Amino acid sequence: MTANRQIVLAQLPGSDHLGPQHFRLNVAEAGAPGEGEVLLKILYVSLDAANRAWMQGATYRAAIESGDVMAGGALAEVVASKADHLAPGDLVFADTGWQEYAVLPAKHLAKIPRMEPLTHLLSVYGVAGLTAYFGLLDCGQPKTGETVVVSAAAGSVGSIVGQIAKIKGCRVVGIAGGAEKCKLLVDELGFDAAIDYKSETVRKALRAAAPDGVDVYFDNVGGDILEAALFNMNTHGRIACCGAVSQYDGAAPSHGPRGIPGLIVTKRLTMRGFIVSDFSAGNEQALTDLQTWVADGRLKVREDVLEGLESLPGALVGLLAGENVGKRMVRVA
Repeated sequence: MTANRQIVLAQLPGSDHLGPQHFRLNVAEAGAPGEGEVLLKILYVSLDAANRAWMQGATYRAAIESGDVMAGGALAEVVASKADHLAPGDLVFADTGWQEYAVLPAKHLAKIPRMEPLTHLLSVYGVAGLTAYFGLLDCGQPKTGETVVVSAAAGSVGSIVGQIAKIKGCRVVGIAGGAEKCKLLVDELGFDAAIDYKSETVRKALRAAAPDGVDVYFDNVGGDILEAALFNMNTHGRIACCGAVSQYDGAAPSHGPRGIPGLIVTKRLTMRGFIVSDFSAGNEQALTDLQTWVADGRLKVREDVLEGLESLPGALVGLLAGENVGKRMVRVA
């Protein structure tokens, strides 16, 4: 039988910051597919802040428990199939977990087109790109000339959100950690302004960067930055709530964003949470648009690819600390 190396969540971090000590390497058998199943070889594992949130309890998926193979989505290749619609060599995106092989039911898997570089299937043409597309356009509903603010703007989703907003004719302000990231947002990705939350008071800096107020805020972080955005929103502003990475790792914050009930009423704000699967019916049009913008150079793709299954724990810890620019993933095979 083929050996299958796996990264297992050895213990739940609780209120501690996640560290490599919370994981261990395990070796099992790859297994063989039964009727209606496929054996997948994992090529690239996607890393997302949500990986940490899953350790805190059930969300839109079941919670991860101590002893489980660490959960995560991946680009994988079919090695063996007992399902009519998938054949060896086909590519799929699946919730495989952090391992080299996975046997999964095929009924929820769909073949995706092979293209180069394969990494784009996890970044701009994968969950990150689709999340940015639908979160901004369907939830944020930006209009030409409006001001759009994006937090975690140098990350996998935020870097795409800001560029789509520019394509739609908006003024775009990104919030990121560190002068280097802020410079990249403006000089390489075309943002109009960037705020370094590590060295600036965000609420004050937002007033300067968006003197006419904020029409759309795309929130990836929650916490104090969400609060700062709320106090700068225009009447009838829209807030797309994608994530709250500032609250995923470590002890719970001492307070939530203040002023939400009153501001939502007085400014008649719309605040909408979403996950990308809410919009799956529109995937074909979204991918057409994203491919067009990449091909004509209006949308630049930033990726952060690390090597080897063993690097996954450190890669997630680093992502939570804001190490990455663009989509972070790990090449397994």
